[in-house]
Amino acid sequence: MALSPLQRPEERFVQVKAAPAPSKTYSLDFDTGEVGTRFIDGEEALRQWISKAIQTARYRYLIYNGQYGCELESLLGQDISQELLKSEITRVITEALIYDDRVQDVTGFAITRDSDKLYVTFTVLSGEQTIEQEVTI
Repeated sequence: MALSPLQRPEERFVQVKAAPAPSKTYSLDFDTGEVGTRFIDGEEALRQWISKAIQTARYRYLIYNGQYGCELESLLGQDISQELLKSEITRVITEALIYDDRVQDVTGFAITRDSDKLYVTFTVLSGEQTIEQEVTI
């Protein structure tokens, strides 16, 4: 079939939807910092990616681009009100996760304080999956 300017635009090309990237990866042991020997995929891989993205400081490691990582470290020790702190925690976690094509939305933030620790619980919407995650700061 030859291309002709007399053809309608729909006839001149075929639009192809990008296939989602596979999420198969090695398992990580966050306690020891070692890479495991088994592969993980699907929800387990997404949970691991969420934890890793939040624990990695943004702009610190040259191996990662400027989109990867979280800026929670910059909030620690700041003399700001609790309302602003909760708002900023919500913002930086959402920014750390939303750029991945598997994540549609990050919602339902609940932030509780216990002595010198903050517990942040949130929900990640990913296609048909809803993943609840908790992070300790």
